[in-house]
Amino acid sequence: MAISVFDLFTVGIGPSSSHTVGPMRAAYAFSAKLVRENLIANTASLRVDVYGSLAATGRGHGTFTAIMLGLEGYEPENILPSEVDERLEIMEASGKLQLCGALGQGKELDYTVADMIQHPLTVLPRHTNGMKLAAVDAEGNTLIEETYYSVGGGFIVRDGAEEKLAANFEQAINSQPYPFRTAAELLEHCATTGLSIAGVMAANEEVHRTKEEIRAGLLHIWQVMEDCKDASLTREGVLPGGLKVRRRAPEWHKRLAKEDKDRDPVFWQEWVNLVALAVNEENASGGRVVTAPTNGAAGIIPAVMFYATHYAPGAKYWNQEERDDVIVRFMLTAAAIGVLYKEQASISGAEVGCQGEVGSASSMAAGGLAEILGGTVDQVENAAEIAMEHNLGLTCDPIGGLVQIPCIERNAIAASKAINAAKMALMGDGQHHVSLDEVIITMRETGKDMSSKYKETAMGGLAVNVIEC
Repeated sequence: MAISVFDLFTVGIGPSSSHTVGPMRAAYAFSAKLVRENLIANTASLRVDVYGSLAATGRGHGTFTAIMLGLEGYEPENILPSEVDERLEIMEASGKLQLCGALGQGKELDYTVADMIQHPLTVLPRHTNGMKLAAVDAEGNTLIEETYYSVGGGFIVRDGAEEKLAANFEQAINSQPYPFRTAAELLEHCATTGLSIAGVMAANEEVHRTKEEIRAGLLHIWQVMEDCKDASLTREGVLPGGLKVRRRAPEWHKRLAKEDKDRDPVFWQEWVNLVALAVNEENASGGRVVTAPTNGAAGIIPAVMFYATHYAPGAKYWNQEERDDVIVRFMLTAAAIGVLYKEQASISGAEVGCQGEVGSASSMAAGGLAEILGGTVDQVENAAEIAMEHNLGLTCDPIGGLVQIPCIERNAIAASKAINAAKMALMGDGQHHVSLDEVIITMRETGKDMSSKYKETAMGGLAVNVIEC
């Protein structure tokens, strides 16, 4: 296992981890390299080519503006939504880009989104989310050219870095006490050590961080999720992008606050729906969110964690330390399951459809909740398997290329699926016919067989059968 919990849960901006966060990271990496190699002064112009799914749905996903921000030297983890709005307004008004400006070595160039070259029908060899960036001098000579792929969840891969990545992977595997790529390997570690899935994940994390750093980091991630939900509850009106989708979370919250003053368990599903919608409405508006493991599925884990911290047996009697323990265990368990999807299949909607985003998040959340509700290791694995099994074949067909319809409601439905999957697993003894590894492989193969129309291209499904208005 070379993937950290802090790789799967990262802070960024909406609306998409693969189409916004990843491209911004790639453009930032490119601009940082220009600085390191002292190429800013000689750069007279830029050439940016965007391929496949990034080009097909880039407008609705904010891909092109994210690249512009990355070229200016901004990172998705650090830039605030207010800064995004400010910089984009200035760029649009001036028609100029401050190349590497946020890195302290800015150079003003005449460059706008309209100068980017889009290739929606061309897919580069490694992944459908491809982009090439080049810096050119005054004579038209290419100073440097890089090809990047945004492979889901905000992860990026650069062409030519494969050997280094392989070496880093091997080093990470060798340094961890309990490396795993499959659920079978993970369960074997649990059986031989007596550790829970969260315990195995924590032991591997401790190679690089102290227990205190891990705990503080995860609680920070959770707080960003909470802040995202709270910010959404204060913002009324319609979401950007032209579909005129009305924000529902603020109105729902007011109604629930009146109808459920004492947090009656009968209203648990309404609260779960609210949290999921709130987070994804904030994501759709370009707000600050946590990839969990992607932006398109960002509302599922916060919604199920809300259930865990408010409706688990005894939750109302927990003190802050006990609640924090629950949050940390939940996230470590969910991350361990996320590793399995990242290692054996994909969490990219552009690669395997929405089963890789919403399906993976639902599976991760189900496993985390089963852990919190007292499930055995086998029951946790069963919960994760059930959740994915009933998300197999889920397509990615956002209307207008926007992460709004059906994405926002889909998060609420998947959160409820996760809770039901955990409860079903806890009613059994952990023994079941389909293993988690088998369902992950099935998801991967289903994604390969799925038509590209249904993989974040806005060329099929709801994206073409519903009239934009």
